[in-house]
Amino acid sequence: MQGQEIRQFLNRFFKATSCEIIQDNGKAFTVQLTVDMDKALMNRPFYWHYIEKTNGTPNPQKITLITDFSTEKNLKGEKIHFGSPRLHQIFQLTKKLGGFIRVFENRPGSAQSLTPLFPWLCMNVKISYVCDRKKDVFRSIGLNLIHGNMVENFHFQLEDASIPLSMKIPDFSFTFTPLIKPVSGIKRIEQSIRSQLQREDTTWAMEAKQRWERDEQLLHLFYKDSEEKPERFKIEQKALREQYEPKITVDVISGGLIYLTKGRFL
Repeated sequence: MQGQEIRQFLNRFFKATSCEIIQDNGKAFTVQLTVDMDKALMNRPFYWHYIEKTNGTPNPQKITLITDFSTEKNLKGEKIHFGSPRLHQIFQLTKKLGGFIRVFENRPGSAQSLTPLFPWLCMNVKISYVCDRKKDVFRSIGLNLIHGNMVENFHFQLEDASIPLSMKIPDFSFTFTPLIKPVSGIKRIEQSIRSQLQREDTTWAMEAKQRWERDEQLLHLFYKDSEEKPERFKIEQKALREQYEPKITVDVISGGLIYLTKGRFL
């Protein structure tokens, strides 16, 4: 992640969390934190405990983040780069806050013609193929909770279509109650992923087992003169299993309910 990408990410993060960017010179920007963001980022538990106990007036802090420190050395603030503790903290907070969303297509109707919104369940997942090598595949799947239609690359199609979304339901709109419950929808998506994985080529796993067997043979050869295998042998044998044993993991990155107008993705 480069400096410009970090800058764009941080701008989106602070705008989404209602923090005001009060100064920006292109190399660093100063942000007025909200109470919630001060509590989440600034590690001041005793201050907030005191304010809440005394009903005092909260005074959330400002924070200056430097995203370009290659040319100017005299900027005051926190240097932000990929791997810095502050950026990692914000990544973790983003994951916590953005793990599940509920948004509505911002297409208000009128008092004479209400706009119906149909529920979609979106799941963004990371599929990892793991052995002594690793490959990650990201998938975004949308499931219509009325008729069960399933759409691949759902998140990216939403972005490409530039569909306006809002955290609040627009005026003169109403939502349909899901016929498929979200929990059942999650199970449908899980089953779809499982079925696809079962149909995939497993050459990578067989090749990993071959490398595993080769190294285990070398391990046995190394200890061939030992009448009884020492504890070290068992430790190295276990390490080979952990290194080579092929497995597939599926992690849910984020998801949510997205209410869209009729005809989307049909």
